[in-house]
Amino acid sequence: MSLARLVVTAVFLEGRTKSEVARDYGLSRRWVHELVRRYEAEGEPGLQPRSRRPRGSPQRISEDLEQDIVELRKHLSDEGLDAGAHTISFHLERRHGSAPAVSTIWRVLSRRGFVTPQPHKRPRSSFVRFEAEMPNERWQADTTHWHLADGTDVEIMNAIDDHSRLLVASVARPTFKAADVVAVFHDAASRHGLPSALLTDNGAVFTAAPRGGGRCAIELECDRLGIRLVHSRPYHPQTCGKVERFHQTLKRWLAKRPAAADVGALQRELDRFRTYYNDERPHRALGRRTPVEAFAARPRATPSGLKLLGHTRIRRDRIDGSGAVTLRHDSRLHHIKIGRRFAGTRVVMLVAGLDVRIVSEDGELLRELELDPSKGYQPLKR
Repeated sequence: MSLARLVVTAVFLEGRTKSEVARDYGLSRRWVHELVRRYEAEGEPGLQPRSRRPRGSPQRISEDLEQDIVELRKHLSDEGLDAGAHTISFHLERRHGSAPAVSTIWRVLSRRGFVTPQPHKRPRSSFVRFEAEMPNERWQADTTHWHLADGTDVEIMNAIDDHSRLLVASVARPTFKAADVVAVFHDAASRHGLPSALLTDNGAVFTAAPRGGGRCAIELECDRLGIRLVHSRPYHPQTCGKVERFHQTLKRWLAKRPAAADVGALQRELDRFRTYYNDERPHRALGRRTPVEAFAARPRATPSGLKLLGHTRIRRDRIDGSGAVTLRHDSRLHHIKIGRRFAGTRVVMLVAGLDVRIVSEDGELLRELELDPSKGYQPLKR
């Protein structure tokens, strides 16, 4: 028999006073009176144990704030963006000037059914991570595939800064060739500076070693600029884990948008996401800072054997029937001879001041020269 049942029995069947029962059983008179009142009002159910949870909590967040959390979760998820508790906290702080604890946001999401328990998922504390100490100390680059609206397969090359996670390049091409990689690399370097090292996988556009030796265009270019080029171990994508993980983030965002009709439309989507990712999106690995903030917080590393170059620009052209290409310098058009046997070949011209390098799309260096501004025609040297 429960204690509550003993108290009621003593009062109603034995006829003892409430004060006597309280004294004999070591209870407060108030509690005995409460049990008697419940029994008179509800009968046996009134003696059952009741929750001790308080009717109200001064620390509980308001319904409006809880609704803000839910709406942010839905909006970020619909956009294909990170919608975790940390990211929601970041946006709430921007919106209201303050935010509840991340654990509180997580409990709200769990209570509303947005969190799926994953008890077998590997804990983050077990991860072994490495990170460059300075911006531009190391870039990670890789290509991935995507489909246009008509099902055409295209390639996207992404490159991120290992230290700050800054997305230095995100470019779409029907197919990436060796010269395209060099062009993307120089375009990114013109905005953010040259890196000290470049980390890639063993794709054909990044290394020629698996195909019997030799070096491809980006290997030759890194060697010329004093940049250390490192390749991951074959079949071990974890080495390039940061850019591999970024592929997932980008594709999740692209999947929420209407499929691009062509490469140009896809490139506009990539440019839009690059702006959001670098300037607005808080990154968990950066203490919720944006990549731009992390990139600007420390001095940048530079290549150890860097030959100082002027402003680098990139121009694409096709060698004409006479075996030459044209290049405008200081408002004057110059004709550069390559050779008739290369007529019709598509090339990429890498221009750094007066230094000009002309590379085929397959990465072959066709000509390297120092432009003579006084001459409109730059003949081949015998």
